[in-house]
Amino acid sequence: MFTMAQIDDLHTRLGKAETLLRYVRALEAIGVATYESYVTDGHSEYLGQDGCKVISPPAHDDLAIADTSDGASLSRHLERHERGQTTYLEMSRGLAESGIEKWIVNTRNMTMVFCDKAGNEMLVEKIT
Repeated sequence: MFTMAQIDDLHTRLGKAETLLRYVRALEAIGVATYESYVTDGHSEYLGQDGCKVISPPAHDDLAIADTSDGASLSRHLERHERGQTTYLEMSRGLAESGIEKWIVNTRNMTMVFCDKAGNEMLVEKIT
């Protein structure tokens, strides 16, 4: 069973784009199977291999998610963030405008899936 304190520690040390692979591996090592991060307020839900569930507090004020998803806009916002041109909040605003409700990280498959409000997978990325 993992705790929010363990996740916070890992996030503080490794929760950056350039250390994403190490972060996801470290989450898996403490028992996190998947986590879902919600663009609306930035909270995440961590689900364990043993059924454990931990929910983080919101990271920012509520953002409205567009009803229509836009894959091209999603890609542009992610590329800008990966190049260090946006903050986490700016990226979140861009994802909300692109109709993205959440992203799901699977620590076993090493994937990150961006989903719209209807649950459609708009982008699946391999974490490397």
